[in-house]
Amino acid sequence: MGLGQAIEHWETVVNGVSETIVQIGVVGGVILVGVGMLLTLIRLVRGPSRADRVVALDLLTILSVALIACLAVATGSDALLDVAIALALVAFLGTVALAKAIDKRSPGGEGA
Repeated sequence: MGLGQAIEHWETVVNGVSETIVQIGVVGGVILVGVGMLLTLIRLVRGPSRADRVVALDLLTILSVALIACLAVATGSDALLDVAIALALVAFLGTVALAKAIDKRSPGGEGA
């Protein structure tokens, strides 16, 4: 086995290990995001205030963006990253709108 063949062999081994590490990272990320989503859904249902629910809803959308990003890494699809960015922008606007609505309804807010 010549030097060129040895280098090609080790490049193949390193690429295989790298892909395995990425796969483990994606699976771990999906599991952690799933647990976070479950806990956030509990907070969304239990409340106790509107502000808590808005923050939980915002966190749920952030975790959804993270899940889409994990799927983009797993599938290698660039289109999924575009979807994640669009969802993040829409979620930000929705959070701002909900915060303004809550502020106007609260006693002492600018709508009072």
